[in-house]
Amino acid sequence: MKKIVFAALLATLGCAQAQTYAPVPAQSPTRFLVGMGVSGGGDKLASAQYTNGDTYDIHAGSVLYFTAGVDHHFTPQFSLQGTVNYHVDTTRAKNGDIKFERFPIELIGYYQPAPAWRVGGGVRYTSSPKLSSSGVASGLDVSFDNTTSAVVEAEYFPTPRVGIKLRYVNETFKARGYQDVDGSHVGLSANFYF
Repeated sequence: MKKIVFAALLATLGCAQAQTYAPVPAQSPTRFLVGMGVSGGGDKLASAQYTNGDTYDIHAGSVLYFTAGVDHHFTPQFSLQGTVNYHVDTTRAKNGDIKFERFPIELIGYYQPAPAWRVGGGVRYTSSPKLSSSGVASGLDVSFDNTTSAVVEAEYFPTPRVGIKLRYVNETFKARGYQDVDGSHVGLSANFYF
């Protein structure tokens, strides 16, 4: 699954021409966006071992996320973006599976020094973080508290409608009776603006 997602992300990035563009005249200050990305980092939450000897680790900062939201420019240099996201790390087998999923909401302010670049920072509220399992992997279920964390990112626009983001999220998950879990991660994503 990771290979397929990574290939799809690379194909999306490859579709964007690597060149700086001139700003589009009379572009609407408010645009919608959809995107997807991959992330890595955080503490190991669980590990699955397959019958062929392969193992897969579920991490609190990994692996795939989908996003949708609104981006609004107040001026050519300053903008605000609000998104809803689904972030998941999962492994599946015939006899069981393990999944860590969460639903982040983000609000990020940006400064754009050039048409093709912007940097930003903001807040991420993660709702319903949960580790779940079934089959031979059952018994690993943990529901974590909702959490608020910080996000910083840089975004490059090879075209006015495609943004490539590199980001860092500083996140910690807490659950009663469990040690704090570091969910901090680095992510790479591609967004399409329309």
